[in-house]
Amino acid sequence: MSAHPTRRQVLALIPLPGATVDALQREYTLHYHPDGATLTVFQQLHTQPVTAVVTNGSTGLTDVQMAQLPALEIVCAFGAGYENVDVAAAARRGIVVTHAPGANADTVADHALGFMLALARGYAPLTEAVRAGRWRSARDERPTLTGATLGIVGMGRIGRLIATRATAFSMETGYHTRHPHDAVAYRHYSDLTQLAAASDFLVIACPGGAATRHLVNRAVLRALGPAGYVVNISRGSVLDTSALIDALREGEIAGAGLDVIEGEPEVPAALLHCESVLLTPHVAGRSPASLTAQRDALLASLAQHFCGVPVEFAVHTP
Repeated sequence: MSAHPTRRQVLALIPLPGATVDALQREYTLHYHPDGATLTVFQQLHTQPVTAVVTNGSTGLTDVQMAQLPALEIVCAFGAGYENVDVAAAARRGIVVTHAPGANADTVADHALGFMLALARGYAPLTEAVRAGRWRSARDERPTLTGATLGIVGMGRIGRLIATRATAFSMETGYHTRHPHDAVAYRHYSDLTQLAAASDFLVIACPGGAATRHLVNRAVLRALGPAGYVVNISRGSVLDTSALIDALREGEIAGAGLDVIEGEPEVPAALLHCESVLLTPHVAGRSPASLTAQRDALLASLAQHFCGVPVEFAVHTP
């Protein structure tokens, strides 16, 4: 798309809903590259006055990439996560970084509960059994959520919403964070392995990034035990994929629900062909309501910045 001489130029490096693309195109000159931040994209745009970048936590934006956009003023993460945006580099360059905290939290929490129910009750394998004519032989008893113990890794917006939903199932909830939250009534575990050992379901709901990489490892999965299920709706990097595959192969856990995975969209064959694993393609945060909220937060952040007023959802304001 050719640049309008009086319009701000925005570079989008991720796939966006059609309504969001339309809204951006109405207000800005949009350079839309949903396949990501390739070297060619930045080479082509180096001489363009791109003042804003739209990305997300997975794609991010590096210091080197920022340097190739000398007019850059603001980086907007479409969603709550921004772990791969170099916030320190942005601060040094005087670039504002924004995100959309809470915009998809309810949808993600719903997805986590759906995984827990589907895993415990065996929705996927039982559907296949009925389709294969094995109605009578597939009617074994299955565990349920009522009265079970839930362990949550992280206790931010999403973690708290998951815990609230679990209360309706009379679940006992514990959580692991670096420090306990004063306003949270659930039991805090400073040791993640101890939380896993006490849990029937372990739900990963913490931020991604270097600090949490492979936080859920083989020792944690072993502690969860052969009747336990792990659910990941945060970032693929938090759960050690190799450790998960080994734990499933050895029967050390009962199953897994994965909306995110290391190296996505590529998925190891060992997980694709495991009946006790449920997989969704990183859609936990996608619903009409959540995408509308993310769009509104993005447009508001851009408008606030370009109008010279404080950006409500700024991660860092130089």
